[in-house]
Amino acid sequence: MVQQLAPQTTTQIIYPDSDGQPMADNTKQFRWIVTIKENLEILFATSPDVFIAGDLLWYPVEGDNKIRKAPDILAVFGRPKGDRGSYKQWEEDNIPPQVVFEILSPGNTSTEMLRKLFFYQNYGVEEYYIYDPDTLEFTGSQRVGDRLEEIPEINGWVSPRLGIRFQMTPETLEIYRPDDRRFLTSVELDQLREEERQEKQLAQQQLEEERTLRQQEQQRYQALIELLREKGIDPQQL
Repeated sequence: MVQQLAPQTTTQIIYPDSDGQPMADNTKQFRWIVTIKENLEILFATSPDVFIAGDLLWYPVEGDNKIRKAPDILAVFGRPKGDRGSYKQWEEDNIPPQVVFEILSPGNTSTEMLRKLFFYQNYGVEEYYIYDPDTLEFTGSQRVGDRLEEIPEINGWVSPRLGIRFQMTPETLEIYRPDDRRFLTSVELDQLREEERQEKQLAQQQLEEERTLRQQEQQRYQALIELLREKGIDPQQL
């Protein structure tokens, strides 16, 4: 009698695109996440191999969908732009996010943030920044060997990867691009565009007015020439 063996089946591992957690707990936290993420996208808009994302699940280990984190903002150098449901590192040339931001809310605990630090340290993050918009506390860590060590003087610090500068004021955290332009909210960016539009419109109006004045002067000059000729005077003899 021939015994048939049941074929082996492999269980497909599902990597969910959501962890069921909200992107932000309040409007202030959300505004900071969006501001940093959008300004980084603007900054690297012409760099095809820099991927920026917000609240995207990162799976660093193939075969384990429990090992994951969703940084508020992440930046990956060496990976193309494009939409992703999650960041599966083994599908991305095994390149981990090099820079991560977390914006704190009152619901974040010190234990939770310590776990995130160890996660980012274990899985290859080079720079890790934490900002609390309520207390205005801003800290950063940089990879030294296999550890993320706190940056001793963060005020005025320039990110080695991003090239942006962090400046603390009594009221807020300010972030500056390499060309010294400050990160702006979407409302501030819209206001800036409107100001630039109005300035351009005003400059165009001034050019039109100058052109009109030149035309009027030319018309007066031609009228004078015609008047002299009517009186029998050759303008070229004057």
